[in-house]
Amino acid sequence: MIIVDANIIAYLLLETEHTPLAEAVWARDPDWYVPVLWRSEVENILVNAVRHNHLTIEKARERMEMALHILDDREDLVSSDQVLILATQSGCTAYDCEYVALARQYGVSLVTFDKAIVKKFPETALFPADFLKN
Repeated sequence: MIIVDANIIAYLLLETEHTPLAEAVWARDPDWYVPVLWRSEVENILVNAVRHNHLTIEKARERMEMALHILDDREDLVSSDQVLILATQSGCTAYDCEYVALARQYGVSLVTFDKAIVKKFPETALFPADFLKN
């Protein structure tokens, strides 16, 4: 079991240079969990892909349905108090700290491409390549 952020999910859904790493993370551990806010973040990524003509709205809907299927019953709420503390102490966004808080809540790793999160929370967050080495 791991926590993944919206970018890992998006890279699994969309063809990018990071897709092979997201697929490798999925192959290594498909037991992904997320905070509830992942939906809004992934929807926003898909909207931007549509706006930049990388996807049609129909394909964006298909990708979101895929994500909802993958993460069905794998969403959880996190403590707002923990998020506020983590974000205030680290300088990271509250959005990003939701993923960190959930990883800490479950006692598992957060896999992310976010350099700031890995730097501020090295005991919790790992880059995909580092996760794959373990």
